[in-house]
Formats: sequence, C-alpha cells, structure tokens
Amino acid sequence: MIVPHRFSFQTTCVIALFVLIMSGCAPDPYQRRADVIKTHVEDFYDHLKANRVGAAVHENEQIEVIADQMAEMVKKRGQAQGTTQVEREFALMKTARETAAQNWIALGQYFAIKEQPERARASYQRVVDTYTDSTEHAYREQAVRALKDLEIVSGPASESTP
Repeated sequence: MIVPHRFSFQTTCVIALFVLIMSGCAPDPYQRRADVIKTHVEDFYDHLKANRVGAAVHENEQIEVIADQMAEMVKKRGQAQGTTQVEREFALMKTARETAAQNWIALGQYFAIKEQPERARASYQRVVDTYTDSTEHAYREQAVRALKDLEIVSGPASESTP
C-alpha cells in the first residue's frame, strides 16, 4: 500500500521560513533597476570610446526605455503603494531621463570632436525634441547652446535642396 506523503507542521514551517528568508535576500527591485541603468551608462561610454556609435545609441535608448517603464509604474502605483516606494521609483525615473539626456549631449560632443557636425546636430536636436518636461529645461538649454556653438565651429546646418 502506498501511503501519501504528508508534510508535518515543522516541515511546512521550515519551508515557509526558507521562502521568507530567500525573498528577503532577493535584491530590491529599485536597486536592481538602478544597477541596470548604471550598466547601460558604463556600456554607453565604453562603446563611445571604442567608436561603436550604434551600440552606444542602443545603450542610451535602453536607459530611455527603463525611464518610460518607471514612469508607467509610478502612474499605476501612485495610489496603490506607499509614498516612499513611489518616491523612490519617481527619483530613479528622473535620474534615468537625466542620464539619457546627458548621454545624447555627450554623443553630440563626440560627433563634434570627430568633425561630423550633422550627426552632432541630430544628437543635440534629439535632446531639444525629446526632453520637454519643465524639470529637463537645463538639458534642452545645454543642447540649444551646443547647436549654436556648432555653428561657430562648422557653419550653419546645410540646407537640403528639394
């Protein structure tokens, strides 16, 4: 005769304690996202140093995706969760957007140094067009100044002929 295996109360408690301990050891989702952003930033600059512009752009786009995801989470969880968690997520979202804006400006500087003014203009214009929130005003202003400075160095943007 086969006797079904039953968990004793002690076994159940041990398993529950193990699950509780393991969930406490799991990294904080906020910290995990912050670490992912940090990795993308490091990869962005590593790619630029190695002249892998496409890969650098991809890394920066990933930072923007994370920022957009965080914005959605903040909107959805704003009323459901405590304010501390929402504030942390909002701060990380803001940091991700600021980092991405700074990276686009750095990419524009990279192109300016490499004497590729049209690509530099496109990178600076990306900041002007994308980062329109009032808290991102400083990055737009920096990009606008960089566009004007680029005209000093390389002349006005070329006009396309129809």
